[in-house]
Amino acid sequence: MSDRPNILFIQSDQHSAFVSGCYGDDVVETPTLDALASRGVIFDNAYCASPICVPSRMSMLSGRMPHENGVWTNSHILDSGIPTFAHSLGAAGYRPVQIGRMHFNGTDQLHGFAERYVGDHGPNMIGGTPADHGSLEGTAGPSRVSLEKSGHGQSAYEVHDESVTASAVEFLEKHAAALDDGDTDEPFCVAIGLMLPHQPFVARKDDYNHFKGRVPPPDHPEALTESTHPYIAWWRKHAGIEEVTDEEIERSRTAYWALTSSLDRMLGQIIGVLERHNLLDNTLIVYTTDHGEQVGEHGLWWKQTFYEEAARVPMIVSWPDQLPQGMRNERVVSQIDLNATILDLVDAPALPGSSGRTMNGIINGQGADTWDDTIFVEYCTEPGDPAHSEGDKAWQNRMVRRGDWKLSYYHGFDPQLFNLADDPHEMTDLAATPEHAEKRDELMHLILREWDPELVKEQIEQLTAEGAVLKSWASAVSPEDEYRWDLDPKMDHLDGG
Repeated sequence: MSDRPNILFIQSDQHSAFVSGCYGDDVVETPTLDALASRGVIFDNAYCASPICVPSRMSMLSGRMPHENGVWTNSHILDSGIPTFAHSLGAAGYRPVQIGRMHFNGTDQLHGFAERYVGDHGPNMIGGTPADHGSLEGTAGPSRVSLEKSGHGQSAYEVHDESVTASAVEFLEKHAAALDDGDTDEPFCVAIGLMLPHQPFVARKDDYNHFKGRVPPPDHPEALTESTHPYIAWWRKHAGIEEVTDEEIERSRTAYWALTSSLDRMLGQIIGVLERHNLLDNTLIVYTTDHGEQVGEHGLWWKQTFYEEAARVPMIVSWPDQLPQGMRNERVVSQIDLNATILDLVDAPALPGSSGRTMNGIINGQGADTWDDTIFVEYCTEPGDPAHSEGDKAWQNRMVRRGDWKLSYYHGFDPQLFNLADDPHEMTDLAATPEHAEKRDELMHLILREWDPELVKEQIEQLTAEGAVLKSWASAVSPEDEYRWDLDPKMDHLDGG
């Protein structure tokens, strides 16, 4: 039998690190994730590369930040010539398989994976026929309607994840049977993408009722006032969340906690296969998500900002045969670093051009003194995107965290500066205080040292112009989706609706 570990990489969608038992929430029920954390290393200060789906996922896959791989928005396409961790794992002798959510755009729907099962619910091509959410239309995007149409019923995303879970269980069971029968001695390498707990904020009735009345309101709901940062104020007005009713908050949060627990149960089914077949000890299991969810904190919902609830992500790495168990790691890390770490752990080739750093030293207690607690997060939009921009106005935003300090830069506005040790909920902006001017300027220099917002703007405008042709082509030609899960609009509904 091969001495290489099995690899199970799991990425959910929009899972707040703060809504997990192992991260301190005592209402949500996540026994699978809690058990995984007890068998591995849990990172308390891990960040995505971008608080929105496609840029975050393509950065995790390629080991490159959005400004390095050219994927800034949900409409952008990762260059097929950029190697991914799937390419590297394949080069190391694995046969990487992808099941479920990945959110690839364009003709390359594999990006290094040898096989793919249960595709995304959206079109393969930008400009293709979008998913029809039926009576919940609009609730999957950053819009007030996702709060208005919240409660108990059914989200198609939960149905999607059940299909993904069934496919993953079948794949792992077949692999275990092949091992038992002596038909293979090779390790498996599977990446699983799940949609939950992404909105719609609609959960099945039994799950919803289980959490009804138990989920507390946001700790820091924050009214929209004159002191609200102007970018945040614009975003709240643009998304229609200047004010949200108590009923909407309660329904949406109850559903989110229920969806998170549903996600955990599905993870339990998948990891349960490994437990039944005694495959846990030599399996490298990684759990993370693409970005967080604000669920009403700071008066905000979804992602699209640099607040901790949106930019920080859960990250658990478990390999009982080789890594410490039950360890909490406080170092500041990025999913770019997670990419490099996975490859380093299994002796796969490092990705040329990756800005990721292997975390093996800080996991194993070596090299901790030389680790630089500095990470970046980028969030940019493109003109003409009605969900995230306004007319021809688009945004070029970047965040840096260095140690306890965090600066959020919104091009055209003053920055925000927080000390997370003293102010973990980011309630006191120190950017304009004279005593913190030196720290603000230091972090501003880091933000802009190799990142020119005007150049980023020009590059995105060029991609937008190119994308317009691609969208028109897809609309006219209607190319067949090679990998797409069939979302039936009847799957999405509120009970009684």
